[in-house]
Amino acid sequence: MSLAVKAENISKHYRLGVMDRRMLFEEVQSKIARLLGRPDPNAAIGDKRSGGTGEHRSFWALRDVNFSIKTGDSVGVLGRNGAGKSTLLKILSQVTTPTGGLVRMNGRAASLLEVGTGFHNELTGRENVYLNGAILGMSRNDIRARFDAIVDFSGIGEFIDTPVKRYSSGMRVRLAFSVAAHLDPEILIVDEVLAVGDAAFQRKCLGSLNQASRDGRTVIFVSHNMVAIENLCRRGILLEDGKVVFDGSQKEAVDRYLEQASGRAGDLAHRTDRRGSGAVKIVGIDFRNACGETLSTVSSGDDMDVVLHYTKTTPEPFPNLSVFIAVKNHFEIGVFHQNNQFQGTSFGTLPESGSFVCRLRDLPLPAGRYRLNVGVKSQSRGGDLLDQLDDAIEFSVAGGDFFGSGFELPPQAGTCLVRGDWRLEK
Repeated sequence: MSLAVKAENISKHYRLGVMDRRMLFEEVQSKIARLLGRPDPNAAIGDKRSGGTGEHRSFWALRDVNFSIKTGDSVGVLGRNGAGKSTLLKILSQVTTPTGGLVRMNGRAASLLEVGTGFHNELTGRENVYLNGAILGMSRNDIRARFDAIVDFSGIGEFIDTPVKRYSSGMRVRLAFSVAAHLDPEILIVDEVLAVGDAAFQRKCLGSLNQASRDGRTVIFVSHNMVAIENLCRRGILLEDGKVVFDGSQKEAVDRYLEQASGRAGDLAHRTDRRGSGAVKIVGIDFRNACGETLSTVSSGDDMDVVLHYTKTTPEPFPNLSVFIAVKNHFEIGVFHQNNQFQGTSFGTLPESGSFVCRLRDLPLPAGRYRLNVGVKSQSRGGDLLDQLDDAIEFSVAGGDFFGSGFELPPQAGTCLVRGDWRLEK
């Protein structure tokens, strides 16, 4: 089978700060040196990662990325925010050029990187369809033959002659995806933009991508939706700090990505990716059984305490706090949410340090891995966010006798366990 995409030592270097004449001169110097095959005289200037001390900070968004994609393959690109996913797709789409390396594309590529990328705000939806088709190398007759299908798929027929600047973000992404999917590109490059559309449109888009793959077109897909990655892709490429750290089956790529995310827990007091004012901070999390013993693994159907240790950095008493936990499974799907206000519980005047404890009765989770988001809000301040940590900790659930019948529900049967009383009526 022929290759659709081949990336050879792709690197992308960004310099942070204001471009001045000296920097422009350095850029010209560097390009001339590369053309002549000589070392770059400015390679280490201001390079943050290489320890440079120049006036301008810089970083490598991608470093020596290599991979090849066969024609008709569907590949998911995974990685945390800042791993280099979007930069890679922009290089593949020829929106930006690499600092080093080479990309070979065999076939016409269509890309959907951001909402309405390539749309002209002053033109109508109809005019933008023809404009995008022309950019992709389609003739006017070819676009006309597909026009009705494009508009029908997008679901914005009554607004097709309205200037795009008056479209909502959802309308723009509907039309943009419809254009990219219906102009028959050999290679379809899609970034995480489907989250803008509603659930029904997301399902339609994923179905269209699946069909494109079955039709022999090459699909490159970036998403934080692990369910979409597993269902749509046959292969996964995992990026970390601009480098490929795994290239293989989509299932193993998803597993490694989730392990990578769970490794962020560590000491919560020193996590820098938290949100909120920090007046109250969650600094540790424990799981305990009903006897107060710390647990490393919990079991389906057991009672469990989630213990959130906190510190307070101001003398304010915070008499009306809202503390929440949100559990999600390894596919990033929310399973349940708990909040002290659901039961009308108030903590009163808050000491300088202590623990918020939430008793979860008859833990309704099948066996598997889960992650916890936690947060604290001040209701007396109008809902001000004091602290929030996503993916604060990962924990495992072992299968248990949830139903009290000796029957254990397999993990793939659902996202939560529910008791039910059955009877026969004649």
